[in-house]
Amino acid sequence: MAESGKAFNLNLFKRLLGYANNYKGTFLYVALAAVLISVLGVLRPLIMQKTIDDSIVPKDMENLVFYIGLMVAVLILEVIFMLTFIFFTNWLGQSVIRDIRVKLFKLMLGFNQKYYDTSAVGRLTTRAVNDIETISSIFSQGLFVIISDLLKMGVIMGVMFYKSWQLTLIVFSILPIILYATRVFQRAMKSAFEEVRAQVANLNSFVQERITGMKIVQIFTREKTEYREFKEINEKHKKAWVKTVWYNSIFFPIAEMASSVSIGLVVWYGGLNAAEGGIITLGVIVAFIELSQMLFRPLRQIADKFNTLQMGMVAARRVFDVLDTNSRIEDTGTLLLDEANGAIEFKKVRFSYIENEEVIKGISFTVKQGETVAIVGATGAGKSTIINLLSRFYEIDSGEIFINNIAINDYTLKSLRSHIAVVLQDVFLFADSIFNNITLNNDTISEEQVIKAAKEIGVHKFINELPNNYHYNVKERGVMLSSGQRQLLAFLRAYLSSPSILVLDEATSSVDSYSEEMIQIATDKITKGRTSIIIAHRLATIKKADKIIVMEAGKIVEIGSHYDLIQKEKGYYKNLYEVQFLKEQTV
Repeated sequence: MAESGKAFNLNLFKRLLGYANNYKGTFLYVALAAVLISVLGVLRPLIMQKTIDDSIVPKDMENLVFYIGLMVAVLILEVIFMLTFIFFTNWLGQSVIRDIRVKLFKLMLGFNQKYYDTSAVGRLTTRAVNDIETISSIFSQGLFVIISDLLKMGVIMGVMFYKSWQLTLIVFSILPIILYATRVFQRAMKSAFEEVRAQVANLNSFVQERITGMKIVQIFTREKTEYREFKEINEKHKKAWVKTVWYNSIFFPIAEMASSVSIGLVVWYGGLNAAEGGIITLGVIVAFIELSQMLFRPLRQIADKFNTLQMGMVAARRVFDVLDTNSRIEDTGTLLLDEANGAIEFKKVRFSYIENEEVIKGISFTVKQGETVAIVGATGAGKSTIINLLSRFYEIDSGEIFINNIAINDYTLKSLRSHIAVVLQDVFLFADSIFNNITLNNDTISEEQVIKAAKEIGVHKFINELPNNYHYNVKERGVMLSSGQRQLLAFLRAYLSSPSILVLDEATSSVDSYSEEMIQIATDKITKGRTSIIIAHRLATIKKADKIIVMEAGKIVEIGSHYDLIQKEKGYYKNLYEVQFLKEQTV
């Protein structure tokens, strides 16, 4: 990929152009329009020269009317091609970024959880929205405009040499100054735009995280601290943009001054020649003034458009960095988990989020069909990790996990996860209706089915009491509902999917007694007859479990029923029960 300060990356540019292959017709028309605009633009000063020399100076009214009509026709054609050129370059740019954005989002849907653990949401949002939008400017304001200007400059140079090589050399004597300034400007702006994009990503990430966690900020009275940090980040963002403004403020006056000097020299030399009866006419001088302006203007615009192109290339590199990321669960399985009986086996499974720092250390256990297994242990013991591994959110380091005596890697990811319903401790709801949050916009699930399922697990009453009941909008992350209500909806979502295996990460420490009672009823209903793995936080769930797996520091230290484990003298579970769970009976 491009390095900071490098003027242009051809391979990256070719890759980006590859996305325009689906729109070859539009691409070719835009290229043709660029050529015609260049030719038509140069015709205007030539017609002006003929008008002055052949009509105004000799006072030939008939020729004057003809040239005026010709000028009008050329202007109309130029306007038509310019209009279609601008429209289709923008259309092409938007079509290309639509395709890239769809590809990027589809890829992001397949990234494993480890990628999201280490990637800031704000940065990914910047890549998928801001950076991709910037790429469109390569087509709408950069590439084709530069091509059109280069073609126009080539035609202008040819015409100028044909009309007067002396005046052409005068104009060209100023070109090295502008070309050198343009080159330096391009390199400086490339580096500046790299910094701008980095600071935009930092700003987006910071704002997104603080808005999401505003409750924590206010609870711990961190407003002043966060405000100071935001001011620092915002200042860096401003300085990055000011640097680009500074480079522009230096370059454009230099280019404008060089253009003015060139015109002055043309008028001086051409005027003397015309006054002395030389070959340079008044019409040629006027034409050269306009042609030199047309020559220098594209140079200034090319520098400006090259900035746009550079900024688009910087954005493209960032987007392609994500597109080139190989961070996904390999879906190489060929078997379909059509009828899971729910039998689960972990065999010498080892796993680490960070290399050489194992959180699961060679655990083995079995869960029979229809069993309810509770997993208990201190925070960080590895309980939630077992849930992640069973659903293949992460790949294990070694060992095997079986469902129905077949390794889970042999199943397709879709069929595996469709038979495992997971209710996490942190329930996520989208800013949508309760109905859509439960069905996740699955068209095959009717509202009648949702209501029936809600009644079966005892949550219909609370939903029906809400405004618009099942069509009540819960807003972002479900903020309009209590934590207990959000978890009840998660239970309903899991129950409606009719899973063969149910995984529950219970969280009732922050809910009221009424919600906890409803959650207990829902838990009993949806676990009945299903293989269930429950990370237990409540004594009632543990006592009802067929088997309890006790974990400590990534290892299984005890397995058995509640009554078996409670009998063990100095047992880990007995101590945990007496210290933590027994409190429930005394509260």
